[in-house]
Amino acid sequence: MPKIKTKSSAKKRFRLTARGKVRFNSAGLSHMLRRRSQKMKRTNRGTQIMAAADAKTVKRHFLPNA
Repeated sequence: MPKIKTKSSAKKRFRLTARGKVRFNSAGLSHMLRRRSQKMKRTNRGTQIMAAADAKTVKRHFLPNA
């Protein structure tokens, strides 16, 4: 039986922390920034920790057998 590959798109978009949580870049900072509030632009800077329910599906792309 062939080995199961990890999803390349998941490798590019997400990172796992040391404790196994999923870290991602927040969306909404690429264009049309003049209509977004300063608070939204400030909070979307950097990375965020994904919710546990969504992280479960993302982790399946990283570790197919787990």
